[in-house]
Amino acid sequence: MAGGFLLEIRRRTQSALLVIRGADLPSAPVDVTVAADRLEVSSGGSCEAAALPAGVRLAPSSCRGLRHLPGDGLHLRMRLSRPPPSADSVFTLRESLKPQRNYVFYCQSCGDIIVKDRKFLRVLPLPSENWSALVEEWCCHPNPFARSTLHPQHADCFLGDTFFLLNSGNESHVPESPVCCSEAGHHASESGSNLKSKENTRVICKRCKTMLGETVSPDTIKYYVTEVIIQPSEGSFTTTPRSQFVQSMVAQCLVELSSAKSTFRFTIEGDDGKIYILIWLLNSDTLLVESSGSSSSHSVFTQFEDISMPSSGPVGTWNAVKVLYQPCIKSRNKDLADTWENDIGVHPLKFPSETCLELLLILGLSTSSLPPSLRRMNSFQVRNSSYFSIKVLLLGKRKLTGAYKPFQSKGLSSVVA
Repeated sequence: MAGGFLLEIRRRTQSALLVIRGADLPSAPVDVTVAADRLEVSSGGSCEAAALPAGVRLAPSSCRGLRHLPGDGLHLRMRLSRPPPSADSVFTLRESLKPQRNYVFYCQSCGDIIVKDRKFLRVLPLPSENWSALVEEWCCHPNPFARSTLHPQHADCFLGDTFFLLNSGNESHVPESPVCCSEAGHHASESGSNLKSKENTRVICKRCKTMLGETVSPDTIKYYVTEVIIQPSEGSFTTTPRSQFVQSMVAQCLVELSSAKSTFRFTIEGDDGKIYILIWLLNSDTLLVESSGSSSSHSVFTQFEDISMPSSGPVGTWNAVKVLYQPCIKSRNKDLADTWENDIGVHPLKFPSETCLELLLILGLSTSSLPPSLRRMNSFQVRNSSYFSIKVLLLGKRKLTGAYKPFQSKGLSSVVA
């Protein structure tokens, strides 16, 4: 198809929204044929078809709500004739790190070895960020842990929501902590000695100068999950595109925390203490099937084509989480950000400030790839975030014929039901 199509499937309800992209419809009637395994659009003697991936089978008799939206194309809702392929298991950091095994830590940006052949005797989850305040609410006497700190020993690895703590003693390869003098001096001139002190705690990759984490104490280093790749010592480093890795790790954090803590609103905060993004998780059971067609409408993704274009052949398939988001840079949405920051139902996620800006760019590019009518819900922007790829494995017949009148969108809901 010239403009391609987007099929957004909800696994739990086995329902789908089909958007057939394309230019303005011709004056002649258009025939849309929905088969279990393919789509066809014909008009004026020409016919274009696209096959659906294996494992995705439509129920043509369930088609309803056919309409044309200017700028979008044809919209059609339907059900699946059978459950779609199940999502691949997402191995979180807590599941991938095991005691009594040797691991190598790599800088995700350049592949330089950060920690070599480290064996952990204990891999333990850390309590939530506000655990000390909660203890004060539970105890009728002074907090017994007020002077306690959770610092790992040499054979320990402590896991937080977006980071892990390692003991830096006897490190086989430790990145230099202080930044170069010119960088520290520049920041100090802006915010004084406090910021300079903060900058000097940053852990920097020696090769590419990317921030990997920060020093928590003289013998403890915090590494962010978006900056480091951990692999068994017997394995080898494999390159993952930066944008794909960032959105994968962030999406895993959202899914894991929403399941464990029943929270669906998050603030994305930088290591400088500023809030960069507000995120509202809509669902995590979305399966996206997309054909780019021959359209050049996706050319805005030249830097991120590894995550936005089909990975194999003309049709690509991704598991995704769907989120609403609001940017908060340059004092945008400040009042809303302050409200969320003081709301106990909102969970903060902290990353390096540079990574927060990367994530904001990825979100914006993903939003621009959606049909215009699906880009917003109220004042929030909509984004589908791929968190891992699956191998595409396929797809009666029902023909819908007629000339379509333009439909003026009035804030369509972005949730596929």
